Amino acid sequence: MTPDDSDILNRLKKGDKQALTELYNRYWKTLYISSYNLLKNKELCEEIIQDVFIDVWNYKENLQIKISLKSYLYACVRYKVFSEFRKNKIQSVELMEGLNDRFQYATPETKLMHEELVMQIDAIVKTLPERCQEVYLLSRNQQLSHKEISEKLGISTKTVENHITLALKTIRSSLGYLLSIEMLYMIQ
Repeated sequence: MTPDDSDILNRLKKGDKQALTELYNRYWKTLYISSYNLLKNKELCEEIIQDVFIDVWNYKENLQIKISLKSYLYACVRYKVFSEFRKNKIQSVELMEGLNDRFQYATPETKLMHEELVMQIDAIVKTLPERCQEVYLLSRNQQLSHKEISEKLGISTKTVENHITLALKTIRSSLGYLLSIEMLYMIQ
């Protein structure tokens, strides 16, 4: 995290509304463009961005951000966008195809934020026990079901679930409180 990010985060934790305003003014446009490139809905995107900053303010005392604020905010918006797709049960193959790539590379800033987040998650995953890493990667990278993973590795489905739970808990605790809320919502 940059010294400027640390300063804003410290001020936020102390209840400094000006820090929230600075954060908002610095990042709202990039976050809005990223969400709009996917949702194509001005009002919904504005609501998502507003919700992210409200969440930041509401959970300011508990924020434990170990990545850049920019990456953190990007991830929060990204999970809210994905949540909208799930909530509205958007099933269009055309819309869902390449969704992750369209979001990631909407702007140079979002590409950088995504790369930072991926690097952070990869580093966290490498700290997991070997079998836990293997299960997590099969689940997330190869999109195998719990049953498929259990058959492939010769372990029970319950063991697969336990490994994934451990991996997600470790990632959530390492990435920070607000991001963990979004990740929890995304995977439920």
